[in-house]
Amino acid sequence: MAKLKVHSGASKRFKKTANGYKRKSAHKSHILTKMTTKRKRQLRGTSMVHPSDKILIDRLLRN
Repeated sequence: MAKLKVHSGASKRFKKTANGYKRKSAHKSHILTKMTTKRKRQLRGTSMVHPSDKILIDRLLRN
């Protein structure tokens, strides 16, 4: 039987940590000139994936 492949899009977006998965905030990639400085500052950094979504991420990343 062939090896199971991980979802390449998910592997680029999520990183495994000891407590779950970390992710970046959405809406921070382009067309940032119309966005306020406060909004861009609040979108900076990473946060953890919600526990209810952890099962789906496990399946995408085959962990």
